[in-house]
Amino acid sequence: MIRSGELKKGERIPSQRILSERFKVSRPTLREALLTLETLGLVRTLPARGTYVVDPDREDRVPNVWRYDEAFSIGEVFQSRMLIESEICRLAAGHLSPALMADLGAANAEFAEAWEKGDLVAHVEADLRLHSSIARACPNRMLWRLYQSVQDLLTESQRQPIPNTARDRMARSIAEHRRILAALRAGDAEEAAAAMRSHIRNTAQCAGIDLT
Repeated sequence: MIRSGELKKGERIPSQRILSERFKVSRPTLREALLTLETLGLVRTLPARGTYVVDPDREDRVPNVWRYDEAFSIGEVFQSRMLIESEICRLAAGHLSPALMADLGAANAEFAEAWEKGDLVAHVEADLRLHSSIARACPNRMLWRLYQSVQDLLTESQRQPIPNTARDRMARSIAEHRRILAALRAGDAEEAAAAMRSHIRNTAQCAGIDLT
């Protein structure tokens, strides 16, 4: 709607109720999409006023907004992701059903296809699905609950680097996903953990964070 001009620069977008009914999606799914658009600098939410299409002629587009700056730096979140998600991967290896492995493969295929099409919302959604599905397979339920408790922070760190991600880096990210999935499929716990650590470290660099 933004690309076609149906939603014009500076225009307030319809309410979440109207949009969720129009697109036949749940409100949580719609909120995720709006958060992605805001991170990409395409919309801006103003307190008590609503969400508006950004007009780059009247204001600076501000991608890479980090919403949680008052609580945690993005560097702290990436450090935490390395610890949490690499251990989740290590424990999940050998515990993923064939159906879940197929779903992870489909998510990575959608991740790549959406990037090629320039559909950044679908691209981010596929990435979120892949990472959260791996976490859901972790047999340590306390670690899964910990992941859930900080999921908003973790997923925002997945969205945040997208505007500054070069095409060759995204090709490597797709390959890194494949390496993670191959290790999980083979039940190689240490390789799965190492692959996830490397992936998060490289993603952090796109956000200007050095975790070496």
